[in-house]
Amino acid sequence: MDKKLTSADYMAMEERYGAHNYHSLPVVLERGEGIYLYGVDGKRYFDFLSAYSAVNQGHCHPKIVKALTEQAQKLCLTSRAFYNDCLGPYEKFATEFFGYDKLLPMNSGAEAVETALKLARRWGYKVKGIPENEALIIVMEGNFHGRTITIVTLSNDPESYSQYGPFTPGFVRVPYDDTEAVRKVLEEKGDKVAALLMEPIQGEAGVYVPHDGFIKECYDLCHKHNCLFIADEVQTGIGRTGRLMACDYEGVHPDIVTIGKALSGGVLPISAVLANDEIMLTIKPGEHGSTFGGYPLAAKVAVAALSVIRDEHLTENAYKMGLIFREEISKIKSPFFKFVRGKGLLNAVVTEPQNGIEAWDICLKLRDAGLLAKPTHRHIIRFAPPLTINEKELREAIGIIKNVFESL
Repeated sequence: MDKKLTSADYMAMEERYGAHNYHSLPVVLERGEGIYLYGVDGKRYFDFLSAYSAVNQGHCHPKIVKALTEQAQKLCLTSRAFYNDCLGPYEKFATEFFGYDKLLPMNSGAEAVETALKLARRWGYKVKGIPENEALIIVMEGNFHGRTITIVTLSNDPESYSQYGPFTPGFVRVPYDDTEAVRKVLEEKGDKVAALLMEPIQGEAGVYVPHDGFIKECYDLCHKHNCLFIADEVQTGIGRTGRLMACDYEGVHPDIVTIGKALSGGVLPISAVLANDEIMLTIKPGEHGSTFGGYPLAAKVAVAALSVIRDEHLTENAYKMGLIFREEISKIKSPFFKFVRGKGLLNAVVTEPQNGIEAWDICLKLRDAGLLAKPTHRHIIRFAPPLTINEKELREAIGIIKNVFESL
């Protein structure tokens, strides 16, 4: 009989044969169900990362898995060289679900953002009349939109962009949560600005929530200066923040929005860009595409994933559970705890590293206590469980977090 591999064996195998581009928490997982993950040793954990909000519907949701397996036995991929009987119904469902004329299907969040940038530039040249190759797009400091060369151009985090240049021109970076900085750029260069791109809440920056009104202020400034407002809702969208889209908190309907992650419930890479005809139809056949974008398997899974969000009222649950989480976590009495921030079930605890103990070390102790979370930067821990969590489960998980902080 073959020797059963241990957690150490699996981690050593990745170290030996895989690229070293992730600093994974040392736990090896083999199964997920609902809000829980199970290690190869059989230990059960609360999942408080949700695959960076890709698993809003919980792990292996039966309705989503059923859609996946049934379609997988019929037809997986056609490419867009031909029509299939899944894509049109998916596009109709999703555009009505989110309130847009058109959907452009892609696979990863980064691809969705790249597509949105191309759409914005194309609109800027064809509709706004910006001289060719002179379009500008405003982006925010602290952003995280993905890992392509163009997208890391937008970043001011050296870990994202160092030694990946030369970079893509045409972007103007301003401080996040600074309306006056946006206003100044638009007043000085607005005739050449095609769009402003932002996350309604900056997830990778540590769940940085801007001041109330910031999103609407930026949206209004964009429309005043005839440029597009693009919201990257790949992580914040699809119920995570207690609204269907985080921009809904301020009544903003972006000109272009990118979605992904929970669009599949975590079973496939699926993303999309949503916009109205004036913007979307600036790209003609042959001018942009993806072999897998909109493939039958993805179309069926996405409809199922969105239906689960709607039918199980997960957006409403995220709002209610988020209020409980922040209220209870704010009561932690520990010199390592500073404050908690977030919306819905996208939250972060800002810690006070000391005595050689940082956020990473706290996450290791949380793991030992049966809860998985991941630090961002050295002093912030993101807490984002599946939106299916109920109050009893949430309070049990809060108890684990409190005990770990107060025992340090």
